[in-house]
Amino acid sequence: MLNSMLSDRAIRIMLVILTTLALCLALYVSKSVMAPAVFAVVVGIVVSPIADRLHRIGVARVLIASSLLLFSCAIIVLLFLSLEPLISSVVEDLPKIKREIKSWVYMLSGLLRGIEAISQEIEETVGSGAGAQDLATGFPTLMDALWVAPNFGAQVFIFIGTLFFFVLTRNDIYAAAGPLGKRLYRAEHDVARYFAAVTMVNAGLGLATAIGLAAIGIESAWIWGLAAMLLNFVLYLGPLVMIAGLTFVGMTQLGGAAAVMPPALFLALNITEAQFVTPSIVGHHLHISPLVVFLAIVFGLWIWGPVGAIVALPALLWAGQLLRTASAEPKMNETPVA
Repeated sequence: MLNSMLSDRAIRIMLVILTTLALCLALYVSKSVMAPAVFAVVVGIVVSPIADRLHRIGVARVLIASSLLLFSCAIIVLLFLSLEPLISSVVEDLPKIKREIKSWVYMLSGLLRGIEAISQEIEETVGSGAGAQDLATGFPTLMDALWVAPNFGAQVFIFIGTLFFFVLTRNDIYAAAGPLGKRLYRAEHDVARYFAAVTMVNAGLGLATAIGLAAIGIESAWIWGLAAMLLNFVLYLGPLVMIAGLTFVGMTQLGGAAAVMPPALFLALNITEAQFVTPSIVGHHLHISPLVVFLAIVFGLWIWGPVGAIVALPALLWAGQLLRTASAEPKMNETPVA
């Protein structure tokens, strides 16, 4: 009897492990289809309160879906176009960054005289000749762009179609789901409210970052403020990318010891936002363990790349709220026993 129970338990554990591995493999293989589709659903959930308000005042569903699709796509395109000068400036400043790193190498080699061999290897790595050639060969060619273009176009088409039909038929899908539809609606409503509050906080962080960077003399400070706002949606990883970028900006525009001022400024603002502003505005009603959030973002980045890192937190919050509403529902429906 005991052996039979142990064997059944071992079989169930193995089935769970195999199912998890198969699901991860399926998500990885289908990333070109699933990533834009899930991203579209996340955007649809975020804009769902706007869709509900327009529907209550009598606007047709087709007009709601079309207008929100155009609005969402326009916002995404404008954000990318706004960040394009930042990317171009970073590419143009690569030689300056290399020269600054090289000066830092010389300074370190003077302080650490016992490791001349290591410093020479570092200098060779960031040397002007081979390094520039390596950087040049690292950029995609025209053939690479032509190869990627059809795949990118297909993903854009999947995103547009999924977002349009999700907003158009969302209420019908929830109604057909029965009791599950009510839980889905409550979960997406809570997540949409959460992201509305987080968007306000991130906008304030971006504005403060832009003002602070402009005050210390950083060029294109408003673009870096926009980048700070967008990257802060990706917890942990986004601020790290921002700190690394501002470190390079400090090297190229300020130099010397002043190079640490831009990343230090952003780090102070980010800590203030994470420890005081966000908890006071958003609250703890959607609190999830930081370890779970970090692992979810890393998992999304591993499976689907940058898109996975973006959708990981919304999907985690949505699933967490769905489970909370499911567990709380029996308690709300309990009736006292006579």
